[in-house]
Amino acid sequence: MVSAAEQMAANTSWSALGKATDLRNRILFTLALLCVYRLGTFLPVPGIDGAALREFMEQAGQGIGGMVSMFTGGALGRMGIFALGIMPYISASIIVQLMTAMVPQLEQLKKEGEQGRKKINQYTRYGTVLLATAQAYGLAVSLESGDLATDPGLFFRLSTMITLVGGTMFLMWLGEQITARGVGNGVSLIIFVGIIAEVPAALAQFFASGRTGAISPAVIIGVIVMIIAVITFVVFMERALRKIHIQYPRRQVGMKVYDGGSSHLPVKVNPAGVIPAIFASSLLLLPTTITTFSTGAATGSVMSWMLAYFGPGQPLYLLFFVAMIVFFAYFYTFNVSFKPDDVADNLKNQNGFVPGIRPGKKTAEYLEYVVNRILILGSAYLAAVCLLPEILRGQFAVPFYFGGTSVLIVVSVTMDTIQQVQSHLLAHQYEGLIEKSQLRGRSKSGKKRTKRSPARR
Repeated sequence: MVSAAEQMAANTSWSALGKATDLRNRILFTLALLCVYRLGTFLPVPGIDGAALREFMEQAGQGIGGMVSMFTGGALGRMGIFALGIMPYISASIIVQLMTAMVPQLEQLKKEGEQGRKKINQYTRYGTVLLATAQAYGLAVSLESGDLATDPGLFFRLSTMITLVGGTMFLMWLGEQITARGVGNGVSLIIFVGIIAEVPAALAQFFASGRTGAISPAVIIGVIVMIIAVITFVVFMERALRKIHIQYPRRQVGMKVYDGGSSHLPVKVNPAGVIPAIFASSLLLLPTTITTFSTGAATGSVMSWMLAYFGPGQPLYLLFFVAMIVFFAYFYTFNVSFKPDDVADNLKNQNGFVPGIRPGKKTAEYLEYVVNRILILGSAYLAAVCLLPEILRGQFAVPFYFGGTSVLIVVSVTMDTIQQVQSHLLAHQYEGLIEKSQLRGRSKSGKKRTKRSPARR
C-alpha cells in the first residue's frame, strides 16, 4: 500500500514551484555553483603541452583515459585544475565511514551528536588532502614521464600538486555548500553534471562513427534500446523495498491507555546506492591509469600485462569489478548504511518488535538474515547493470558515457534530487495551509467579537 506521504508527494502541484521563493533561490544557487564547476574544468594546469596532451587523450579516449575523464567531467582530458575531480573526497569519506564502523574511538565520536559529526568531517577533509596530494604527485610524475610537460622539474611538480589539490578542495567546498544551501547532494550533483556535460559530445562521436560505417545501424539501435532498458530497470530497482512489519504494544500514560500501533521498517534492495560501483571503479582505474600515463606504449613486461588483462572490457578486469561491487555492497551496507545491531537496539528502546521475534539479539539476527538475502538480489543487480554495458562497450566501441556506472549515477542522482524538490514543495504547501488556518481562526474569532450578545440591564 502507498503511504500518506507518498500520496501527498504524488499529488504535489509543480505549479507551486513559482510561489516557493526559498526553493527557487536554492535551485538558482545550485545551478550557479555547478556553472562555476564547469568553468573550472576548462582552466588548464600551468606547464602542460596542450598538443601532446590532446594527441595522448585521443589515443587513450577508448581506454583508461576515457573512463577517468568521465568521472572528472572531461577535466582530465583537458588537464584542468579540477583534473582529480571529487573522487579523493569520495574515497576519503568512504574510508572514514568504514573506519568509524571498525575503530571504537571513531564510533564513539559518531554517537556524540553534532560535535562528533564535525570532528569526523574534519578527519575526512584531512584524508582528502592526503589522498589528493598523493594522486597529484603521481599524476605530475606521470605527465613528466609521458613527455606532456613543457618544463619538467621540481617546480612543475610542486605547481601541479598545489593546483590539483587546491582544485579538489575547492570542489569539496562547492559540494558542501550545495548540500547545505542548495538542492540535492552536492558531491553527487558534481559527478552528475560532469557526466551529463560530456554526453552530447559522446553522442555526436557515436553517431559520426555510424555515418562513417565504423558502427552498424543495428548496433546503434541496439545501444539506444539497451540504454532505455537499463534506465527503466535502475528506476524499478532503486524504488524496490522490503518492508518488515513492526508492532508496538499497548501502553498506559497516567490514566489513559493508548492502543498499540504497527508500522513498517523499509529496507531498500540496494541500501548502498551507487557507492560500491564508484569505489570499485576508482580502485580498479588507479593503477592502470598511472601505468598508462607513465609508460605511454607500455614497454615494460609487467605494465604490458596489466594493461592487457586489467584494462576495461578484459576478463580479469570484469571479474575483479564484479567481486569488488559485491564486496562493497555487503561491507558498506552492514558497516555504514544499515547496522542490524543498532536498528534492533533502537526498536527495543522504542518498545517496538518484529512479530514472532524476541527483541534484542534475536531481532538483530533476524534483520541480518533478511538483509543478507536482500543483498543477494541487490549486489547481483548492481553487478549486472555495471557489467553488461562494459561487455557491450568493449565489443562495439561504445563511448564510456553509455556504460552502466554512468547510467546508474545519473538515474540515482536524478531521482534523489527530484525527491528533495518534492519535499521542499510539500513543506511550502504545509506552510500555506498553516497560514490559511491561522487566518481562518482569526477571522472567526473576529466575527465572534463583533457579534456580541446584548448586555443585561
